[in-house]
Amino acid sequence: MLHLDDFRGEWRLGRRIADHLSGQAGRFDGDARLWRDGDGLRYREEGQLRLGQGPAFAAHRDYLWLAAGDLIEMRFPDGRPFHNFRPWGRALGTDHPCGRDLYRVTYDFTAWPVWTATWWVTGPAKDYEMVSSYARGPRELA
Repeated sequence: MLHLDDFRGEWRLGRRIADHLSGQAGRFDGDARLWRDGDGLRYREEGQLRLGQGPAFAAHRDYLWLAAGDLIEMRFPDGRPFHNFRPWGRALGTDHPCGRDLYRVTYDFTAWPVWTATWWVTGPAKDYEMVSSYARGPRELA
């Protein structure tokens, strides 16, 4: 079983997005960094996002990760709960309802230290799948 501090450090991050409503694909290429902050880890991802045939643009996300028994609890930067997951094998995360939308996630740690998070987002105006792949170390700049 993995623990919170096993995620500390730098990760190469690639994400592909399949928007089933628009028929467009998206791609994010960047880095994620997790560092100690009090009892938890701060998560920051930064990179370039391209949606459909549009130009790439800078994008980032921030979260707070906390240990909660054998779970990792993920929170938004302001402390609001997002979801939690067990960091081993193939693991379902808890669902995250957001208004009329529903976010569902599955993690796969079976090839650690390479791991993935697959999100399915559905709602009245959303229907997409997002697969994020992580591998140790910062990406190499071209």
